[in-house]
Amino acid sequence: MNSSDVLFETAIPDLPMIGRGKVRDIYSVDDKHLLIVTTDRLSAYDVILPDPIPGKGEILTKISLFWFGMMADIIDNQLAELSIDDVIDDEDLCDQLRDQALVVMRLRPLPIEAVVRGYLIGSGWRDYLETGQVCGIDLPTGLQQAEKLPQTLFTPASKAAAGDHDENISFDQVVDLIGENLANKVRDVSIQIYERAAAYARKRGIIIADTKFEFGLDDEGRLHIIDEVLTPDSSRFWPVDEYEVGTSPPSFDKQFVRDYLDTLDWDKTAPGPNLPTELLEQTTAKYREAFDRMTS
Repeated sequence: MNSSDVLFETAIPDLPMIGRGKVRDIYSVDDKHLLIVTTDRLSAYDVILPDPIPGKGEILTKISLFWFGMMADIIDNQLAELSIDDVIDDEDLCDQLRDQALVVMRLRPLPIEAVVRGYLIGSGWRDYLETGQVCGIDLPTGLQQAEKLPQTLFTPASKAAAGDHDENISFDQVVDLIGENLANKVRDVSIQIYERAAAYARKRGIIIADTKFEFGLDDEGRLHIIDEVLTPDSSRFWPVDEYEVGTSPPSFDKQFVRDYLDTLDWDKTAPGPNLPTELLEQTTAKYREAFDRMTS
């Protein structure tokens, strides 16, 4: 695998960089717009791993665009009318970044992650085993790992600084942070998006077990969905034909990488371990299969 196949970091001389996140590089275009480049970086347990996943940024960008379009009647999104060619003069650089860069509106991000769960897995399963609840929400006794929940759950989290872990918070805490009306809207929209996407994906052989969304406000206070939507980085995707209650189903998402990392003697702090080339290639294939199934 040579370095020309991947985009680990970007440098755009024409635009000031605002920040480099776990996956996305963010640049200022003007006081109304940002340029967001989705790189091939991979994070796990909130640590950026040293080896990028070839093609990942392009796949994530295309998946988000697909869902932005499908959910446009539910919620406004971050997309601006400008293209990368409108904001970067270097044609070669435009060509290099075109498939994984979006010009978006400058919005005020809400200080929460809108987590939606349809199945009992991951931290929700661990929480349930300890407390009989998921994020403070009572559940029936006797549920099994990966079982479909009796109802879709909204389990928000606070946004952590880079390198820190998000923390689950109660709905009352969300109300304290952003107000009751906005909290209700974020919860209702998040569940509506998840349930539409889950029904769509199920017909295409994919279970969306859980996901997380981010939202922002424009100058008039209108809510928009931002960042990424229902990608293998922000969601847990399972193949329907391999799903079995009582197990941790195989996945199309980065849980595939997490499972490998869990076999290592690593304390889940930076720096992250190198990944085998075979695992990188398998992960690319998983991401691409998810995209192909969703959009075909």
